[in-house]
Amino acid sequence: MSDRKKWKNKKTEFPEQCSPPPYEPPPPWIPPKERWNDSNYNNNLITFLPRTVVLERSGDHRLGFNIRGGPAHEYGVYVSKVLAGSEAEKLGLKSGDKILQVNDVDYCDIPHEEAVEILQESDILEMKVKYFPYGYSLQQNRIGMI
Repeated sequence: MSDRKKWKNKKTEFPEQCSPPPYEPPPPWIPPKERWNDSNYNNNLITFLPRTVVLERSGDHRLGFNIRGGPAHEYGVYVSKVLAGSEAEKLGLKSGDKILQVNDVDYCDIPHEEAVEILQESDILEMKVKYFPYGYSLQQNRIGMI
């Protein structure tokens, strides 16, 4: 029997777990004049480009933000909370920022404990981050499933 006939007769089997992602409804309709300040309608692509934030602290001052993630939770390390009035907030750090690099250390596959240790031990943090709320929400859903 030729290879072509074998291929034609072969059934494609999919695992039972294979299913499309859940439906996400579009954001609610907002009049065009009100869309400027609504995050669901942000079309400013500069918002999503990587940027460098240099954060300096003296003494025992807190960093002013929390992180979550790491390889155990997939999708990277993200800023999960920024304290109001902190230096981090003044420099533009926000919840949903994915941390790409800190002081030339790659944060793509770094364990959470090691990421925290680097942040706590440094007085000057040169952080490369990018705003990626979609990945952050995927990670939140993933953590909620564990």
